[in-house]
Amino acid sequence: MNIGDEYLKIVIERFKSVKSLGGKTINQLSEEEIYWTYNDESNSVAIIVKHLSGNMVSRWTNFLTSDGEKEYRNRDEEFLDDISSKSELTIVWEKGWQTLIDTLTGLSEQDLLKKIYIRGEGHSVIEAIERQMAHYAYHVGQIVYIGKQVKNKKWESLSIPKGKSEEHLKQMLDNHREQTIKVEDNLV
Repeated sequence: MNIGDEYLKIVIERFKSVKSLGGKTINQLSEEEIYWTYNDESNSVAIIVKHLSGNMVSRWTNFLTSDGEKEYRNRDEEFLDDISSKSELTIVWEKGWQTLIDTLTGLSEQDLLKKIYIRGEGHSVIEAIERQMAHYAYHVGQIVYIGKQVKNKKWESLSIPKGKSEEHLKQMLDNHREQTIKVEDNLV
């Protein structure tokens, strides 16, 4: 095992986990709820998804060979509320994530210290990956928060429900003990 390949494996799983949180939230929202905003300065889930996808397609297309801020990207347009339906939103969401995952899957350990550019500023590949992880987790956190506000008591928790921490910990420890026992039994 080498550290670069292990890092890439882990970071791909982390991005998929972040995507899963956003996707599970979007699935809970109705056609109307994807457009909900708290006030005029807030972004809806539809706008956040459009921005995330625009960023992902720009950053991760030709990742190693061209600036991450592509000439064709119009960032300001990403904040216009023109997604026509939840099905279109899903297509936009998937396009961005697929571009990201395909690019990360194609990287090797030797790529991690290469220099890439975002708006003319140099970054190591590792730095660029971490920069985007923070950015995407930030926006997916917004999506989840909006989902919780909109759904209120109908919200289906994506993690440990309130008041269930001890029960969850016990279940996790029991599962790990069972796995350890199975592994030990197979060794005997």
